[in-house]
Amino acid sequence: MPTLNLHLTRRERGLFFVFLLLAAVGLFGPALPSDALPASVFADGRAWHGLPNALDVLSNLPFLVLGVWGLRQLHWLDRSHVTESAGGEAPVNALDCAWLFFAGLIATSVGSTFYHLQPDDTLRLAADRAGMAVAFAGLIGFAVCEKVSQRAGWAAAWFALGSGLLAVAVWHETGNVLPWALVQFGGMALVLTLAIARPMPGAIGLRLGWVIFFYALAKGFELGDHAIYEATQHIVSGHSLKHMVAALAALPVLHAMQSLGRKTLRHNPGAAAVAA
Repeated sequence: MPTLNLHLTRRERGLFFVFLLLAAVGLFGPALPSDALPASVFADGRAWHGLPNALDVLSNLPFLVLGVWGLRQLHWLDRSHVTESAGGEAPVNALDCAWLFFAGLIATSVGSTFYHLQPDDTLRLAADRAGMAVAFAGLIGFAVCEKVSQRAGWAAAWFALGSGLLAVAVWHETGNVLPWALVQFGGMALVLTLAIARPMPGAIGLRLGWVIFFYALAKGFELGDHAIYEATQHIVSGHSLKHMVAALAALPVLHAMQSLGRKTLRHNPGAAAVAA
């Protein structure tokens, strides 16, 4: 019978301290009222064939497309028995985090569409952020699997998911946006830190630098919403571009899944026929 290893590595201890610190700030830090942030007034409010805020709504389609694409890729890996044919110990927890990430992209598409049909700061924005929380949790868990350990990655995903959904609930009920800010910006700061760390043995090869690049670019478009709308002669707003660029952060995860699929085929050439 295998023994349970309760010893924490140096990286696992560091990760535990980071999560403990974020949780402490979220619980005991000063409340940050949502009215302290800029109002959600988007540049492009044009309708199209009766669809309000059309471009801000339709620009969520890339989240849906890439989410479905990723889930199909993971389904293929499951059917081709990647856990048996990839050689060595398969990164099962990393794949579970990838499932959570791609499902989160679909949830983000649905939640953001729901919000932008009638933007406000209540239930619709909560639905938008809840979908993002699922995607963040999958991404953080995958990153931790790559740079810390497989067991820490799955635990980190659950911690990020629970914290994210709780942060949305706290904001919705009290107006305190601090916990959500910690989830979003603290989580991406963690991913940035992991991006410069050396991968663990057996890592799939997720290129976190590209994830950070697309996220930062999307934030830039979001901040320049009105300026971009004016600069493009009202063709497209920065917020619509933000949605499309943020969805591209899924490409490094898809690339990692495809690399694992090629490794599977090298070790088991009959896997493609089995999965077909």
